[in-house]
Parts: sequence; C-alpha cells; structure tokens
Amino acid sequence: MGVQRKTVPGHRTADRTHHKETSLDCTTYTVTGMTCEHCVASVTEEISEIDGVTDVTVDLPTGAVTVTSDRPVDVTEIRAAVEAAGYTLAG
Repeated sequence: MGVQRKTVPGHRTADRTHHKETSLDCTTYTVTGMTCEHCVASVTEEISEIDGVTDVTVDLPTGAVTVTSDRPVDVTEIRAAVEAAGYTLAG
C-alpha cells in the first residue's frame, strides 16, 4: 500500500511538571496529485489536525508524506485527511 511504519523509541517529551518517555510512531505514505507548495501546505494542514499527530513532512517530488505521531494513526484517518485536502492516498 506504499506505507512504511517505524517506532522511534526513547523519545522524550516534556509537560509542565515532569519529563516522560514515549515512543513515537513514524509512518510514510504516498500521496498522488500534489503539484506545488500549496498542495503540500493543504495536505500538511489536514493531516496535522488528526489527534496524536506531532509532525508531518512532505516530499513534493516523490509524494512521500511522513507522519509522526504519539499513537498509531489508522490509515483511514490519513486517507480522510488527504482526501479532505483534495488529493489521493496511493494504494
């Protein structure tokens, strides 16, 4: 389906009272139809609104979208966000 997932162990996050260890989930998807930086911004904005997503990186030439989150994000959530932005998740 064009999805690659990895966990980044031992990442430290901070809140106002103490530090805690968490693992981040990092998954790469392929999005088709993006042709410009506006496309990148739209996809990034929609995916960033998903609960738990901490970072979104888009490589325009390849269509690779890497999503980092503090919980596993279901592909249906990513697909809905990509479609809301007007693009298609490959696979």
